Amino acid sequence: MPKKDVPAWPLPALIMLAALGCSRADQAPAEAAVQTPPAVAAAGGCGDHGYLATTLVGAVEAEIDWESADLDCAGMPRPGGEGARLRFAGRADDRQLAIIIALPDLRRDRGAARELASNVTLIEEGAGRFFSTADTDICWTDVTILEPDPGAADRYRIGGNLYCVAPLVEVNGSSSVSLAELSFHGLLDWGAS
Repeated sequence: MPKKDVPAWPLPALIMLAALGCSRADQAPAEAAVQTPPAVAAAGGCGDHGYLATTLVGAVEAEIDWESADLDCAGMPRPGGEGARLRFAGRADDRQLAIIIALPDLRRDRGAARELASNVTLIEEGAGRFFSTADTDICWTDVTILEPDPGAADRYRIGGNLYCVAPLVEVNGSSSVSLAELSFHGLLDWGAS
């Protein structure tokens, strides 16, 4: 496979990309800092049936089959109300990994949706390695479940499958990671900020 030229990004841009989970690049940094997902502190936020399953191949190789007990989740609207962002984090062998899925076209009132353009970021936490889609033309998500979570006004159960036709490229590097079909289930809090 021919090697692609990947632009070198300055460190502040890397940090912003990781914090925003692929949100809009033209957003002001001060606004972005307010809407950053909470840091992973303890397992939770996934609901009783949370999971994420996929296979990573390339610069990061892992079989991921995380369930609620060993998975941290966060789901919230993207900045500016443009869809939603989901974050799943857990351990794979000796690595702490986070996978962020940005769904700019997801709408609360539409329920399940097919072929939603998606941005995906893989973070190897503690190692400072980031892999991401450059735009929304290589990955898409079929949201098969988007329904209110009983007892919580703005919280929804969300689940589906994500597919990518090209690898995630390393930001500030020359490696890449491919993911097999990714299946997920978690919670999305439309009222979170």
